[in-house]
Amino acid sequence: MSTTPSEPGASAAEREGSLEAPTRHPLEWRSAAFYDPAALDQELERVFDICHGCRRCFNLCNSFPVLFDAVDATQEGEVAGVDKKAYWEVVDNCYLCDMCFMTKCPYVPPHPWHVDFPHLMLRAKAVRTRAEGLSLREKTLAATDTVGSLAGIPVISEIVNAVNHSAPGRALLEKVLGVDRGAPLPDYHARTARKRLAHLATTADPVSAEARATPATRGRVALFTTCYGNRNEPGLDEDLVAIFGHNGIEVALLPRERCCGMPRLELGDLEAVARLKEHNIPQLAQAIESGYDVVAPIPSCVLMFKQELPLMFPEDAQVRAVAEHTFDPFEYLMLRLQAGLLRTDFKARLGKVSYHVPCHLRVQNLGLKTRDMLRLVPETTVDVIERCSGHNGTYGVKKEFRAASMKIGRPVMTRVENGKADHYSSDCPMAGHQIESGLTEAREPEHPLRLLRMAYGI
Repeated sequence: MSTTPSEPGASAAEREGSLEAPTRHPLEWRSAAFYDPAALDQELERVFDICHGCRRCFNLCNSFPVLFDAVDATQEGEVAGVDKKAYWEVVDNCYLCDMCFMTKCPYVPPHPWHVDFPHLMLRAKAVRTRAEGLSLREKTLAATDTVGSLAGIPVISEIVNAVNHSAPGRALLEKVLGVDRGAPLPDYHARTARKRLAHLATTADPVSAEARATPATRGRVALFTTCYGNRNEPGLDEDLVAIFGHNGIEVALLPRERCCGMPRLELGDLEAVARLKEHNIPQLAQAIESGYDVVAPIPSCVLMFKQELPLMFPEDAQVRAVAEHTFDPFEYLMLRLQAGLLRTDFKARLGKVSYHVPCHLRVQNLGLKTRDMLRLVPETTVDVIERCSGHNGTYGVKKEFRAASMKIGRPVMTRVENGKADHYSSDCPMAGHQIESGLTEAREPEHPLRLLRMAYGI
Protein backbone atom coordinates (compact mmCIF):
# COMPACT_ATOMS: atom_id res chain seq x y z
CA MET A 1 0.00 0.00 0.00
CA SER A 2 1.25 3.50 -0.82
CA THR A 3 2.31 5.70 2.04
CA THR A 4 0.76 9.11 2.67
CA PRO A 5 2.48 12.50 3.18
CA SER A 6 2.36 12.21 6.97
CA GLU A 7 3.89 8.71 7.09
CA PRO A 8 7.61 8.15 7.73
CA GLY A 9 7.85 5.84 4.71
CA ALA A 10 6.88 8.54 2.22
CA SER A 11 9.85 9.55 0.09
CA ALA A 12 10.76 13.17 -0.54
CA ALA A 13 9.68 12.79 -4.17
CA GLU A 14 6.32 11.41 -3.13
CA ARG A 15 5.74 14.20 -0.63
CA GLU A 16 6.62 16.86 -3.19
CA GLY A 17 4.25 15.43 -5.76
CA SER A 18 4.42 15.09 -9.51
CA LEU A 19 5.41 17.86 -11.89
CA GLU A 20 3.92 16.05 -14.89
CA ALA A 21 0.62 17.00 -16.50
CA PRO A 22 -2.42 15.37 -14.85
CA THR A 23 -3.57 12.13 -16.47
CA ARG A 24 -7.22 11.22 -16.18
CA HIS A 25 -8.12 7.53 -16.11
CA PRO A 26 -11.51 6.24 -17.32
CA LEU A 27 -14.26 5.97 -14.76
CA GLU A 28 -14.86 2.27 -14.02
CA TRP A 29 -18.50 2.89 -13.17
CA ARG A 30 -19.81 -0.36 -14.65
CA SER A 31 -17.73 -2.63 -12.40
CA ALA A 32 -19.18 -4.21 -9.25
CA ALA A 33 -16.16 -3.07 -7.22
CA PHE A 34 -17.02 0.57 -7.99
CA TYR A 35 -20.17 0.22 -5.83
CA ASP A 36 -18.65 -1.78 -2.97
CA PRO A 37 -19.30 0.31 0.19
CA ALA A 38 -16.37 -1.17 2.11
CA ALA A 39 -13.96 -0.51 -0.74
CA LEU A 40 -15.33 3.03 -1.05
CA ASP A 41 -14.79 3.71 2.66
CA GLN A 42 -11.22 2.44 2.42
CA GLU A 43 -10.46 4.69 -0.56
CA LEU A 44 -12.13 7.70 1.06
CA GLU A 45 -9.95 7.27 4.14
CA ARG A 46 -6.80 6.85 2.02
CA VAL A 47 -7.40 9.95 -0.07
CA PHE A 48 -8.65 12.05 2.86
CA ASP A 49 -5.45 11.18 4.72
CA ILE A 50 -3.38 12.42 1.79
CA CYS A 51 -5.45 15.61 1.60
CA HIS A 52 -5.08 16.14 5.35
CA GLY A 53 -1.30 15.84 5.08
CA CYS A 54 -1.18 18.34 2.21
CA ARG A 55 -4.00 20.88 2.69
CA ARG A 56 -3.11 22.72 -0.50
CA CYS A 57 -6.78 22.87 -1.59
CA PHE A 58 -8.06 24.54 1.58
CA ASN A 59 -9.38 27.57 -0.33
CA LEU A 60 -10.99 25.94 -3.37
CA CYS A 61 -14.40 24.82 -2.14
CA ASN A 62 -16.11 23.87 1.10
CA SER A 63 -15.30 20.14 0.91
CA PHE A 64 -11.74 20.67 2.11
CA PRO A 65 -12.47 22.97 5.10
CA VAL A 66 -15.20 20.50 6.16
CA LEU A 67 -12.69 17.66 6.00
CA PHE A 68 -9.87 19.51 7.75
CA ASP A 69 -12.17 20.79 10.51
CA ALA A 70 -13.41 17.23 11.11
CA VAL A 71 -9.84 15.96 11.37
CA ASP A 72 -8.75 18.79 13.66
CA ALA A 73 -11.71 18.10 15.95
CA THR A 74 -10.52 14.55 16.69
CA GLN A 75 -8.39 13.83 19.74
CA GLU A 76 -5.60 12.36 17.61
CA GLY A 77 -5.79 14.91 14.83
CA GLU A 78 -5.91 12.13 12.25
CA VAL A 79 -8.40 10.99 9.59
CA ALA A 80 -8.74 7.60 11.31
CA GLY A 81 -10.58 9.31 14.17
CA VAL A 82 -13.16 11.07 11.98
CA ASP A 83 -16.76 9.86 12.21
CA LYS A 84 -17.78 8.34 8.86
CA LYS A 85 -20.85 10.62 8.82
CA ALA A 86 -18.46 13.53 8.26
CA TYR A 87 -17.25 11.81 5.09
CA TRP A 88 -20.64 12.43 3.52
CA GLU A 89 -20.55 16.10 4.43
CA VAL A 90 -17.34 16.30 2.40
CA VAL A 91 -19.01 14.47 -0.48
CA ASP A 92 -22.08 16.71 -0.41
CA ASN A 93 -19.94 19.85 -0.58
CA CYS A 94 -18.16 18.67 -3.74
CA TYR A 95 -19.81 19.92 -6.92
CA LEU A 96 -17.31 18.30 -9.32
CA CYS A 97 -15.73 21.50 -10.60
CA ASP A 98 -12.46 19.53 -11.15
CA MET A 99 -10.30 22.48 -10.12
CA CYS A 100 -8.48 20.52 -7.39
CA PHE A 101 -7.50 17.83 -9.92
CA MET A 102 -6.50 20.23 -12.68
CA THR A 103 -4.77 23.05 -10.83
CA LYS A 104 -3.91 22.21 -7.23
CA CYS A 105 -3.33 18.56 -6.34
CA PRO A 106 0.30 17.38 -6.70
CA TYR A 107 -0.71 13.75 -6.25
CA VAL A 108 -2.89 13.18 -9.31
CA PRO A 109 -1.88 10.49 -11.81
CA PRO A 110 0.82 9.75 -12.93
CA HIS A 111 1.90 10.19 -9.29
CA PRO A 112 1.86 6.74 -7.62
CA TRP A 113 -0.66 7.90 -5.02
CA HIS A 114 -3.20 8.30 -7.83
CA VAL A 115 -5.46 10.89 -6.20
CA ASP A 116 -8.53 11.87 -8.22
CA PHE A 117 -10.64 13.66 -5.63
CA PRO A 118 -13.53 14.65 -7.95
CA HIS A 119 -13.92 11.12 -9.33
CA LEU A 120 -13.82 9.71 -5.80
CA MET A 121 -16.59 12.10 -4.79
CA LEU A 122 -18.51 11.08 -7.92
CA ARG A 123 -18.07 7.43 -6.98
CA ALA A 124 -19.42 8.12 -3.48
CA LYS A 125 -22.43 9.93 -4.93
CA ALA A 126 -23.04 7.03 -7.32
CA VAL A 127 -22.86 4.46 -4.51
CA ARG A 128 -25.39 6.41 -2.46
CA THR A 129 -27.70 7.05 -5.42
CA ARG A 130 -27.76 3.36 -6.34
CA ALA A 131 -28.45 2.38 -2.72
CA GLU A 132 -30.94 5.08 -1.75
CA GLY A 133 -32.24 6.64 -4.95
CA LEU A 134 -32.72 10.38 -5.38
CA SER A 135 -34.83 12.73 -3.28
CA LEU A 136 -37.75 14.67 -4.76
CA ARG A 137 -35.58 17.79 -4.79
CA GLU A 138 -32.71 16.10 -6.61
CA LYS A 139 -35.07 14.56 -9.16
CA THR A 140 -36.74 17.90 -9.78
CA LEU A 141 -33.58 20.01 -10.07
CA ALA A 142 -31.94 17.48 -12.39
CA ALA A 143 -34.98 16.96 -14.63
CA THR A 144 -34.13 19.90 -16.86
CA ASP A 145 -35.91 18.45 -19.91
CA THR A 146 -39.15 17.65 -18.09
CA VAL A 147 -39.29 20.78 -15.96
CA GLY A 148 -38.35 22.94 -18.93
CA SER A 149 -41.02 21.38 -21.14
CA LEU A 150 -43.74 21.93 -18.56
CA ALA A 151 -42.60 25.36 -17.41
CA GLY A 152 -42.19 26.47 -21.02
CA ILE A 153 -45.82 25.93 -21.99
CA PRO A 154 -47.49 29.27 -22.83
CA VAL A 155 -49.38 30.74 -19.85
CA ILE A 156 -47.75 28.17 -17.55
CA SER A 157 -44.39 29.84 -18.18
CA GLU A 158 -45.86 33.17 -17.08
CA ILE A 159 -47.23 31.58 -13.91
CA VAL A 160 -43.93 29.83 -13.12
CA ASN A 161 -41.97 33.04 -13.66
CA ALA A 162 -44.38 35.01 -11.48
CA VAL A 163 -44.10 32.44 -8.68
CA ASN A 164 -40.31 32.42 -8.92
CA HIS A 165 -40.24 36.21 -8.56
CA SER A 166 -42.68 36.44 -5.65
CA ALA A 167 -41.87 36.23 -1.95
CA PRO A 168 -44.68 33.71 -1.19
CA GLY A 169 -43.65 31.58 -4.15
CA ARG A 170 -40.02 31.50 -3.08
CA ALA A 171 -40.99 30.67 0.49
CA LEU A 172 -43.02 27.72 -0.83
CA LEU A 173 -40.14 26.52 -3.02
CA GLU A 174 -37.83 26.72 -0.04
CA LYS A 175 -40.17 24.69 2.13
CA VAL A 176 -41.05 22.02 -0.45
CA LEU A 177 -37.80 21.65 -2.39
CA GLY A 178 -35.20 23.28 -0.16
CA VAL A 179 -34.40 25.90 -2.81
CA ASP A 180 -33.07 28.93 -0.97
CA ARG A 181 -35.40 31.92 -1.35
CA GLY A 182 -32.49 34.25 -2.09
CA ALA A 183 -30.86 32.15 -4.77
CA PRO A 184 -31.23 33.28 -8.40
CA LEU A 185 -33.67 31.24 -10.49
CA PRO A 186 -33.96 31.52 -14.26
CA ASP A 187 -37.06 32.56 -16.19
CA TYR A 188 -38.70 30.14 -18.63
CA HIS A 189 -39.59 31.06 -22.21
CA ALA A 190 -42.42 29.52 -24.19
CA ARG A 191 -40.74 30.69 -27.40
CA THR A 192 -37.61 28.60 -27.07
CA ALA A 193 -34.34 28.99 -28.93
CA ARG A 194 -35.18 25.96 -31.06
CA LYS A 195 -38.46 27.62 -32.09
CA ARG A 196 -36.73 30.93 -32.78
CA LEU A 197 -34.03 29.25 -34.85
CA ALA A 198 -36.19 26.68 -36.62
CA HIS A 199 -35.36 28.31 -39.96
CA LEU A 200 -31.73 27.24 -39.79
CA ALA A 201 -30.60 24.84 -42.48
CA THR A 202 -30.10 21.17 -41.66
CA THR A 203 -28.12 20.42 -44.82
CA ALA A 204 -25.25 22.29 -46.43
CA ASP A 205 -23.70 22.74 -49.83
CA PRO A 206 -20.55 20.54 -49.78
CA VAL A 207 -18.71 22.89 -52.12
CA SER A 208 -19.25 26.01 -50.02
CA ALA A 209 -18.50 24.04 -46.85
CA GLU A 210 -15.21 22.81 -48.32
CA ALA A 211 -14.23 26.38 -49.14
CA ARG A 212 -14.80 27.39 -45.50
CA ALA A 213 -12.93 24.47 -43.95
CA THR A 214 -9.54 24.74 -42.21
CA PRO A 215 -7.35 21.97 -40.75
CA ALA A 216 -8.91 22.63 -37.32
CA THR A 217 -12.50 23.60 -38.18
CA ARG A 218 -15.01 22.73 -40.86
CA GLY A 219 -16.69 26.11 -41.13
CA ARG A 220 -20.15 24.80 -40.35
CA VAL A 221 -21.48 23.77 -36.98
CA ALA A 222 -24.37 21.88 -35.43
CA LEU A 223 -25.67 23.89 -32.48
CA PHE A 224 -26.41 22.03 -29.25
CA THR A 225 -28.72 24.67 -27.80
CA THR A 226 -28.57 23.20 -24.23
CA CYS A 227 -31.48 23.04 -21.79
CA TYR A 228 -30.61 26.42 -20.33
CA GLY A 229 -29.95 28.14 -23.63
CA ASN A 230 -33.07 26.71 -25.20
CA ARG A 231 -35.64 27.46 -22.50
CA ASN A 232 -34.11 29.90 -20.01
CA GLU A 233 -31.97 32.31 -22.04
CA PRO A 234 -32.71 31.69 -25.73
CA GLY A 235 -30.92 34.93 -26.56
CA LEU A 236 -27.63 33.07 -25.96
CA ASP A 237 -28.25 30.81 -28.93
CA GLU A 238 -29.53 33.70 -31.04
CA ASP A 239 -26.36 35.70 -30.30
CA LEU A 240 -24.17 32.73 -31.18
CA VAL A 241 -25.97 32.17 -34.48
CA ALA A 242 -25.71 35.86 -35.39
CA ILE A 243 -21.97 35.99 -34.64
CA PHE A 244 -21.19 32.78 -36.48
CA GLY A 245 -23.30 33.85 -39.43
CA HIS A 246 -21.52 37.20 -39.56
CA ASN A 247 -18.30 35.23 -39.88
CA GLY A 248 -19.53 33.01 -42.67
CA ILE A 249 -19.97 29.95 -40.46
CA GLU A 250 -23.09 27.98 -41.27
CA VAL A 251 -25.14 26.91 -38.25
CA ALA A 252 -27.65 24.05 -38.18
CA LEU A 253 -29.89 22.70 -35.44
CA LEU A 254 -29.76 19.08 -34.38
CA PRO A 255 -32.99 17.22 -35.22
CA ARG A 256 -33.48 16.48 -31.52
CA GLU A 257 -31.57 16.96 -28.30
CA ARG A 258 -31.92 16.24 -24.62
CA CYS A 259 -30.03 17.34 -21.51
CA CYS A 260 -26.28 16.75 -21.87
CA GLY A 261 -26.33 14.81 -18.57
CA MET A 262 -24.25 17.09 -16.38
CA PRO A 263 -26.99 17.66 -13.75
CA ARG A 264 -27.37 13.89 -13.41
CA LEU A 265 -23.62 13.35 -13.29
CA GLU A 266 -23.34 15.78 -10.38
CA LEU A 267 -25.78 13.58 -8.44
CA GLY A 268 -23.99 10.34 -9.27
CA ASP A 269 -26.98 9.13 -11.30
CA LEU A 270 -24.75 7.47 -13.87
CA GLU A 271 -27.43 5.23 -15.34
CA ALA A 272 -29.44 8.34 -16.23
CA VAL A 273 -26.32 9.88 -17.79
CA ALA A 274 -25.97 6.74 -19.92
CA ARG A 275 -29.59 7.01 -21.09
CA LEU A 276 -29.11 10.64 -22.13
CA LYS A 277 -25.89 9.71 -23.90
CA GLU A 278 -27.76 7.08 -25.93
CA HIS A 279 -30.10 9.81 -27.17
CA ASN A 280 -27.62 12.63 -27.81
CA ILE A 281 -24.47 10.97 -29.07
CA PRO A 282 -26.02 9.37 -32.19
CA GLN A 283 -27.50 12.77 -33.14
CA LEU A 284 -24.17 14.52 -32.68
CA ALA A 285 -22.20 11.75 -34.39
CA GLN A 286 -24.53 11.91 -37.40
CA ALA A 287 -23.97 15.66 -37.66
CA ILE A 288 -20.21 15.12 -37.53
CA GLU A 289 -20.39 12.43 -40.20
CA SER A 290 -22.31 14.95 -42.33
CA GLY A 291 -19.45 17.43 -42.10
CA TYR A 292 -20.39 19.57 -39.11
CA ASP A 293 -18.51 20.51 -35.96
CA VAL A 294 -20.49 20.89 -32.72
CA VAL A 295 -20.73 23.98 -30.52
CA ALA A 296 -22.72 24.72 -27.35
CA PRO A 297 -23.00 28.01 -25.44
CA ILE A 298 -22.73 26.49 -21.93
CA PRO A 299 -19.24 25.38 -20.74
CA SER A 300 -20.62 22.48 -18.66
CA CYS A 301 -22.31 20.95 -21.70
CA VAL A 302 -19.13 21.28 -23.77
CA LEU A 303 -17.18 19.67 -20.92
CA MET A 304 -19.68 16.81 -20.78
CA PHE A 305 -19.11 15.89 -24.41
CA LYS A 306 -15.37 16.64 -24.42
CA GLN A 307 -14.35 14.96 -21.16
CA GLU A 308 -16.97 13.32 -18.98
CA LEU A 309 -18.63 11.02 -21.50
CA PRO A 310 -15.28 9.89 -22.98
CA LEU A 311 -14.16 8.97 -19.46
CA MET A 312 -17.37 7.01 -18.89
CA PHE A 313 -17.38 5.36 -22.34
CA PRO A 314 -13.73 5.19 -23.47
CA GLU A 315 -14.46 2.34 -25.89
CA ASP A 316 -17.27 4.12 -27.75
CA ALA A 317 -16.09 5.37 -31.16
CA GLN A 318 -19.03 7.76 -31.55
CA VAL A 319 -18.30 9.35 -28.15
CA ARG A 320 -14.66 9.84 -29.17
CA ALA A 321 -15.67 11.40 -32.49
CA VAL A 322 -18.03 13.81 -30.74
CA ALA A 323 -15.32 14.76 -28.24
CA GLU A 324 -12.87 15.52 -31.04
CA HIS A 325 -15.31 17.79 -32.89
CA THR A 326 -17.01 19.64 -30.00
CA PHE A 327 -15.95 23.23 -29.32
CA ASP A 328 -16.53 26.12 -26.99
CA PRO A 329 -17.84 29.01 -29.15
CA PHE A 330 -14.87 31.28 -28.46
CA GLU A 331 -12.42 28.44 -28.96
CA TYR A 332 -13.97 27.97 -32.40
CA LEU A 333 -13.86 31.65 -33.26
CA MET A 334 -10.21 31.96 -32.27
CA LEU A 335 -9.33 28.96 -34.45
CA ARG A 336 -11.02 30.76 -37.33
CA LEU A 337 -8.99 33.86 -36.53
CA GLN A 338 -5.78 31.85 -36.71
CA ALA A 339 -6.84 30.68 -40.18
CA GLY A 340 -7.48 34.26 -41.29
CA LEU A 341 -11.23 33.67 -41.53
CA LEU A 342 -12.59 35.81 -38.70
CA ARG A 343 -14.04 39.26 -39.29
CA THR A 344 -12.81 42.07 -37.08
CA ASP A 345 -15.08 44.79 -38.47
CA PHE A 346 -16.25 45.88 -35.03
CA LYS A 347 -18.60 48.84 -34.87
CA ALA A 348 -18.66 49.56 -31.14
CA ARG A 349 -16.17 49.68 -28.31
CA LEU A 350 -16.86 47.77 -25.09
CA GLY A 351 -14.70 49.75 -22.70
CA LYS A 352 -13.73 47.84 -19.59
CA VAL A 353 -15.10 44.30 -19.09
CA SER A 354 -14.90 42.36 -15.83
CA TYR A 355 -14.74 38.81 -17.13
CA HIS A 356 -15.29 35.76 -14.91
CA VAL A 357 -13.87 32.44 -16.17
CA PRO A 358 -16.14 29.53 -15.10
CA CYS A 359 -14.52 26.45 -13.56
CA HIS A 360 -15.94 24.13 -16.23
CA LEU A 361 -14.25 26.27 -18.87
CA ARG A 362 -10.94 26.52 -17.04
CA VAL A 363 -10.60 22.73 -16.71
CA GLN A 364 -10.91 22.31 -20.48
CA ASN A 365 -7.37 23.73 -20.78
CA LEU A 366 -8.25 25.92 -23.74
CA GLY A 367 -6.54 29.05 -22.52
CA LEU A 368 -8.48 32.29 -22.21
CA LYS A 369 -10.12 32.31 -25.63
CA THR A 370 -13.05 34.49 -24.57
CA ARG A 371 -10.68 37.12 -23.21
CA ASP A 372 -8.56 36.96 -26.35
CA MET A 373 -11.60 37.43 -28.56
CA LEU A 374 -12.96 40.39 -26.61
CA ARG A 375 -9.53 42.03 -26.63
CA LEU A 376 -9.75 42.24 -30.41
CA VAL A 377 -12.47 44.86 -30.02
CA PRO A 378 -10.96 48.37 -30.21
CA GLU A 379 -10.90 50.41 -26.99
CA THR A 380 -11.68 47.35 -24.90
CA THR A 381 -9.83 46.04 -21.85
CA VAL A 382 -10.63 42.80 -20.07
CA ASP A 383 -10.11 42.24 -16.34
CA VAL A 384 -9.94 38.44 -15.94
CA ILE A 385 -11.29 36.85 -12.74
CA GLU A 386 -10.22 33.23 -12.34
CA ARG A 387 -12.09 32.30 -9.18
CA CYS A 388 -15.16 30.16 -8.54
CA SER A 389 -18.47 32.05 -8.51
CA GLY A 390 -20.01 29.61 -6.03
CA HIS A 391 -22.93 28.74 -8.31
CA ASN A 392 -21.75 25.24 -9.17
CA GLY A 393 -24.71 23.49 -10.77
CA THR A 394 -27.50 23.20 -8.21
CA TYR A 395 -25.19 23.63 -5.20
CA GLY A 396 -25.69 27.38 -4.93
CA VAL A 397 -29.50 27.23 -4.93
CA LYS A 398 -29.84 24.65 -2.13
CA LYS A 399 -30.79 26.16 1.21
CA GLU A 400 -28.18 24.30 3.24
CA PHE A 401 -25.34 25.31 0.91
CA ARG A 402 -26.40 28.84 -0.02
CA ALA A 403 -24.26 30.58 2.61
CA ALA A 404 -21.21 28.52 1.62
CA SER A 405 -21.78 29.27 -2.06
CA MET A 406 -21.89 33.00 -1.36
CA LYS A 407 -18.69 32.78 0.70
CA ILE A 408 -16.97 30.97 -2.17
CA GLY A 409 -18.18 33.56 -4.69
CA ARG A 410 -17.51 36.63 -2.55
CA PRO A 411 -14.01 37.34 -3.97
CA VAL A 412 -15.49 37.36 -7.48
CA MET A 413 -18.35 39.63 -6.48
CA THR A 414 -15.93 41.99 -4.75
CA ARG A 415 -13.70 42.13 -7.83
CA VAL A 416 -16.69 42.96 -10.01
CA GLU A 417 -17.89 45.70 -7.65
CA ASN A 418 -14.45 47.23 -7.19
CA GLY A 419 -13.64 46.99 -10.89
CA LYS A 420 -16.38 49.45 -11.83
CA ALA A 421 -16.26 48.12 -15.38
CA ASP A 422 -18.65 49.05 -18.18
CA HIS A 423 -19.76 45.41 -18.34
CA TYR A 424 -19.35 42.25 -16.28
CA SER A 425 -19.63 38.86 -17.86
CA SER A 426 -19.18 35.10 -17.51
CA ASP A 427 -19.29 32.31 -20.09
CA CYS A 428 -21.62 30.50 -17.67
CA PRO A 429 -24.86 32.52 -17.52
CA MET A 430 -25.79 30.88 -14.21
CA ALA A 431 -22.49 31.99 -12.71
CA GLY A 432 -23.23 35.48 -14.01
CA HIS A 433 -26.51 35.56 -12.11
CA GLN A 434 -24.83 34.14 -9.01
CA ILE A 435 -22.44 37.09 -9.12
CA GLU A 436 -25.40 39.42 -9.66
CA SER A 437 -27.08 38.06 -6.52
CA GLY A 438 -24.13 39.17 -4.39
CA LEU A 439 -23.68 42.70 -5.71
CA THR A 440 -24.58 45.61 -3.46
CA GLU A 441 -26.03 47.54 -6.37
CA ALA A 442 -28.35 45.59 -8.67
CA ARG A 443 -26.84 45.16 -12.12
CA GLU A 444 -27.40 42.40 -14.68
CA PRO A 445 -24.55 40.44 -16.26
CA GLU A 446 -24.04 40.36 -20.02
CA HIS A 447 -22.83 37.13 -21.61
CA PRO A 448 -19.63 37.36 -23.71
CA LEU A 449 -21.63 36.33 -26.78
CA ARG A 450 -23.93 39.30 -26.24
CA LEU A 451 -20.94 41.61 -25.78
CA LEU A 452 -19.34 40.37 -28.97
CA ARG A 453 -22.57 40.79 -30.90
CA MET A 454 -22.84 44.35 -29.56
CA ALA A 455 -19.28 45.02 -30.70
CA TYR A 456 -20.04 43.72 -34.19
CA GLY A 457 -23.21 45.83 -34.27
CA ILE A 458 -25.32 43.00 -35.66
